[in-house]
Amino acid sequence: MQRQLITGAKRVVLKIGSSLVASRNLGLRHDFIAQLSRAIAELKSQQREIVMVSSGAIVAGIEKLGLKTYPQSIPLKQAAAAAGQSYLIHAYEKCFQDMGQKVAQVLLTHQDLSDRKRFLNARHTLTTLIELGVIPIINENDTVSVEEIRFGDNDTLAGQVAHLVDADLFVILSDVNGLYTEDPRQNPQAELLSVVEEITPQIEHAAGKSRGQESRGGMITKIQAAKHVGQFGVSTLIMNGEPAQCLAQAFAGENQGTLFLPQGRRLPSRKHWIAFTLRTKGQLILDDGAVEALRHRGKSLLASGILDIRGVFSSGDSVSCLDTNGKEFAKGLVNVSSDSLARIKGLKTKDVQQILGGKEYEEVIHRDNLALL
Repeated sequence: MQRQLITGAKRVVLKIGSSLVASRNLGLRHDFIAQLSRAIAELKSQQREIVMVSSGAIVAGIEKLGLKTYPQSIPLKQAAAAAGQSYLIHAYEKCFQDMGQKVAQVLLTHQDLSDRKRFLNARHTLTTLIELGVIPIINENDTVSVEEIRFGDNDTLAGQVAHLVDADLFVILSDVNGLYTEDPRQNPQAELLSVVEEITPQIEHAAGKSRGQESRGGMITKIQAAKHVGQFGVSTLIMNGEPAQCLAQAFAGENQGTLFLPQGRRLPSRKHWIAFTLRTKGQLILDDGAVEALRHRGKSLLASGILDIRGVFSSGDSVSCLDTNGKEFAKGLVNVSSDSLARIKGLKTKDVQQILGGKEYEEVIHRDNLALL
């Protein structure tokens, strides 16, 4: 029954790990890219809609530019990405063209998705490509991204894309078989988990760390991406992408990798965007009464429930809401800047209006702009 979440999926986001498509020693793995393209084209022939998020541009650029070591500085990484991205997309283009399948390159930054208008524009573009039968191939726009606006790894980017296109299934193809009870490199007796119903702290602890510089993420970023798309009602399959035939086997119902089940409560698209796409600019520490009102009574946040403010933010920015133990339980868009909040925290609404004037919002965060985590 659980594997029907895979076999029955129509719109699928596939994230391709960089270690599958390229290596520093050999450059692009053209044979594997050809095999993978055939496997994806086969899924497409089954009336599935495919969106790809492919890593590998930087590693491909290392070979193309003749670099001796993995680049450490941002400008050198961006140069490698610029050289490698065209190299990578050309390889995909050629392989898919041989099978009569059209593809399109799409480059995104975190800034593109944190702006609601640009988020919706990106959604319309990708939806149109899908309707035209084209496979979008997405990567982070490393050439222009800097640390403040980059996703940081393509697992996170792919998870955002799964939300962006309303995917039925999110598949992460990597060089590992899935999630184990422990790190199999440290303990050969570790067992592969077939299904994960809930991502607990123990599950996240079992994720371990990244294997190397070629992969900016690691198992932990894959787990976090699965956690985020699960809140949107999307299942995640983490599996070994090699050989490429494993992909066809998974969609035929065979047991491959680790399947992460979606959560019972699906966040609406806008609230998922607030919770998992926007980066917070500050924190609000709330008293017990405010926490209870937000969590269980669907109320908006008023100034009277705020105990403390951390960070500097403006009206419209995203902030985290913390309880008195420092645990984050919600994110929201504030109607008041940190400077104004410092003047009114803990005050009743009538007192707020006297200090700030009647033009200010009564709510610090309106319930429509609040996402419970």
